[in-house]
Formats: sequence, C-alpha cells, structure tokens
Amino acid sequence: MNVSKPVKNPVKKSMYLLAGHVFVGLGILGALLPLMPTTVFLLLAGTCYAKSSPSLHTWLHTNRYFGKYLKAYVEKQGTPLSVKIVSLTVLWSSILYTVLFTSVHGAIRVLLLMIALGVTIHLVTLKTYKGPTTG
Repeated sequence: MNVSKPVKNPVKKSMYLLAGHVFVGLGILGALLPLMPTTVFLLLAGTCYAKSSPSLHTWLHTNRYFGKYLKAYVEKQGTPLSVKIVSLTVLWSSILYTVLFTSVHGAIRVLLLMIALGVTIHLVTLKTYKGPTTG
C-alpha cells in the first residue's frame, strides 16, 4: 500500500478530504446498484485520503467490509469468488428485469445487455482471490 505524503495546503487538503468522502459514498452506492462501479470509487477515495488524512486512508484499507477486498485488488491478488457471484447475480437480475418487464426503448435494452456482458467479461477474467494459504 503506497501512501503519498498529505498535502500541506489547507484548501487542497479539505478538497481531497471532501472528495474522499464523496468517493466512499459512491463506492457504497456502487455495491448496491448493479451498473455503478465500486472498486474504482474506493480506489479514488484511497488516493484522496492518502493526500489528506493518513488515518482515513488506513481506515479505508482496514475496514471490515472492503479493506481485504481493496488490498487484494490493489496487490493484484484478484477478487473473491463470492464477490463475483453476488455481483453477477445482482447485475443480471436487475438487467433482465429491466429488459423483460419495463417499457424501455429497444436500443436501451440492447445497450443494457451489452454493458452487462462487458461487466460479466471483466469480472470473469479477473483473477479469483482464494485468500491466504495455510502452511
């Protein structure tokens, strides 16, 4: 976990801190909404916190909900299988519901299916994190 030195300028520091909070909020929303990313927002939050508050940067990377996930992703160890399964289940359930049971335009249906396919390919091709090995 490469942590840069916090900025000294109080205005910049406050802006990075605010941006970090916003990105954490967006990351949490991304965990709940199927087409919104989670990881990218949490990585951006980590960068902002590294520049504004080392304690919040540490909190983010040791958080019980996404600390291990972030660490594994940053260290290129992969994404846990359970995260992949839940993500794909929520993604496809909501996309298929929208495509099959709502009155969205045909082009939007195709676009949603293409996005879902792209996200699926991305998740499936990510290395699967198996956790630390024991002895």
